[in-house]
Amino acid sequence: MKLLGGAVAAVDHGGSLGRASALFPHAPRPFVDLSTGINPHSYPLFELPATALSRLPEAGQLRELAEIAAAAYGAPSAAHVAAAPGTQILLPRVASLLRPGKALVLGPTYAEHARAAAIAGHAVAEVGDFDALAEADLAVLVNPNNPDGRLIEKARLLELAARLRAKGGLLVVDEAFMDVGPIEHSLAGNVDEGGIIVLRSFGKFFGLAGVRLGFALADPLTAERLDAQLGPWAVAGPALEYGIRALSDMKWQTDMRQRLAQDAGRLDTLLGRFNVAVAGGTSLFRYLSFPEAPSLFSALGSSGVLVRHFAERPQVLRIGLPGSEAEWQRLEGALVSWAAQREDAPKEIER
Repeated sequence: MKLLGGAVAAVDHGGSLGRASALFPHAPRPFVDLSTGINPHSYPLFELPATALSRLPEAGQLRELAEIAAAAYGAPSAAHVAAAPGTQILLPRVASLLRPGKALVLGPTYAEHARAAAIAGHAVAEVGDFDALAEADLAVLVNPNNPDGRLIEKARLLELAARLRAKGGLLVVDEAFMDVGPIEHSLAGNVDEGGIIVLRSFGKFFGLAGVRLGFALADPLTAERLDAQLGPWAVAGPALEYGIRALSDMKWQTDMRQRLAQDAGRLDTLLGRFNVAVAGGTSLFRYLSFPEAPSLFSALGSSGVLVRHFAERPQVLRIGLPGSEAEWQRLEGALVSWAAQREDAPKEIER
């Protein structure tokens, strides 16, 4: 068990081109940003009605979004959905649903969950053993996990939820990457049992992180409490428009899952040419864990290709998908340069 202090300062995350520029000042521009795990093939942009910007959001639109989100994610009904300007803003509010107690986060994972629990007054620790979560008042896990893609089966999650519910506890499952995960292990359809909150992120799969839209799926009373905390007009007009359109577009979602799976396979093949084995991930990102990770991070960054590194685990990298053929070529060229610098590099890399 890794005890976490009370510090609540935001931690470093992927996607900061400002930090990348400071770290690699002489790298060619623009950066190819593969550090976020956000879909590089975003949902098609469309012209917004002027009222999305000039008027306050209508309550009817929010209800429509909740109905569509419930259908898309498999929640029992719209009453089980609380929409928010991104899941990030939900984290401390969800943690505050319980009186301060013992919060356990299954790690290593997205660091904001522990920070949010600390903000809510909980004593927070990170554990590496799923079974240890039963000791918590508030248990949090990401499924599939970020950054390694670890998956916890639904039956085990429901058993844990029942144990926590029996003592007034709460299980929070962040399904930010379940859009590309095995949907049969989602708990979205089980939130009516109580003591379960499922978080779903809009921006990652739809490639529209700047829209800032996310959802908490919970029993109706809990969803209502979260709605009340967020207050009126929490979801902006443009986010309502994109959420309603994109979550309704099942053909785009089906086609995109197939495309992402193909791109992930292409990335695996490319990395394999340079003896870099993929240790996990999802079809939106791949997880690498090997001794030469620091040198690969530096070589890619110097070539203008940004991947996610972890200061506390230097042997680990997370790499997202290139979004265009030019980006694929940039990544391949950077890998060629890295391979040429390695002591055991072959004389010639077959292209």
